[in-house]
Amino acid sequence: MAAQPFDKRDGFIWMDGKLIPWTDAKVHVLTHAMHYGSAVFEGERAYGGKIFQSRKHSERLIESARILDMAVPFTAAEIDAAKKATLKANKQVDAYIRPIAWRGSEMMGVSAQHNTIHLAVATWEWPSYFDPAQRMQGIRLGMAEYRRPDPRTAPSKAKAAGLYMICTISKHKAERDGFADALMLDWKGRVAECTGANVFFIKDGIIHTPKADCFLDGITRQTVIRLARKNGMKVVQRRIKPEELPSFNECFITGTAAEVTPVGEIAGIKYTPGNMTKTLIDAYSDAVTPK
Repeated sequence: MAAQPFDKRDGFIWMDGKLIPWTDAKVHVLTHAMHYGSAVFEGERAYGGKIFQSRKHSERLIESARILDMAVPFTAAEIDAAKKATLKANKQVDAYIRPIAWRGSEMMGVSAQHNTIHLAVATWEWPSYFDPAQRMQGIRLGMAEYRRPDPRTAPSKAKAAGLYMICTISKHKAERDGFADALMLDWKGRVAECTGANVFFIKDGIIHTPKADCFLDGITRQTVIRLARKNGMKVVQRRIKPEELPSFNECFITGTAAEVTPVGEIAGIKYTPGNMTKTLIDAYSDAVTPK
């Protein structure tokens, strides 16, 4: 059965200060964001009715917009309230939350300094990003052709819609090749991240993860690093070369959608999800569960 299209669902979407019926949340075809990628967004999850790290996500949305020279006309507290209101209107307690800010349609061209900045929040039920049975065995990753760009050529610290174009291309190819996702390198050929998640490796009881200087330092990434250290694990953030990949014993990825997901293979290199990965899966599950 085909999935229900996102423009034909029931419920409500918060848009520019008020809740409106889901199917009425529309923008014009000449919206600047559609043509020039001037949009920023967040991906969040609610567990038991509580949005995990809601304020951090709201603050990052505002900062991403600032980097794109956009001033979101709502405070972080107002965005938090909008997310809660949308969850309540849609009668959801375990859900995915998608706030998005974008430039409107007053001007059409590269320059659009007087365009209205809009904000919307949608929520929907979305289980684990990967198939549950496959997830616990460790997902398979391919290698992406595209690389994360040099920070001097793109606003890499912003969660900007346009930066995900190469992620979509890379994930499509990976899925056609039988993989769940793709591992991306940075502009210098070093290990960076997956198309929508950060990556971690384990060797000799130490966790290694790429230094987040040309891609997002994910909120889930930060949480898992904190949980690992709390559980007595050493975490090293450093440059990782592709030729090091066979030397690691375990691998996992992190993200709001992926949560903590073990990796069983990267382009033919095998990993066995072990006790350290399982400990972090359990620790993250406990952290996001409302007390």
